[in-house]
Amino acid sequence: MNPPSPSIKGGRNIAVKVPPHAWDATVAFYRDVLGLKPITGHEPATGFEFGANQLWIDRVPTLSQSEVWLQVTTDDIDAARARLEAANVVRCDEIEPLGEGARSFWILSPASIVHLVSPSEREW
Repeated sequence: MNPPSPSIKGGRNIAVKVPPHAWDATVAFYRDVLGLKPITGHEPATGFEFGANQLWIDRVPTLSQSEVWLQVTTDDIDAARARLEAANVVRCDEIEPLGEGARSFWILSPASIVHLVSPSEREW
């Protein structure tokens, strides 16, 4: 039996996880060099408007190089979970806690790109 086919699409959030030695320069690049508009009201998070997306620059002390993390959204989180499990997609929920009661979860693509899978109605 095939798992349910939920709608899954690209979300609007892109996170760049940056080691401390590159964080200030990375933020300055998006703010000062590219001139992207900062997203306010989510401090201490640092974000920028990135077209239809939101670009978040996260300082991660345990990294030695930067990583890009993406968000995908779904209209049926339970069906998406079943579909991804049936496809043997690697879950990596331990990578960053989402908080008590979160329905979202983390997965890895075959290229080891981290993706947050979240319900479509979730606001960031």
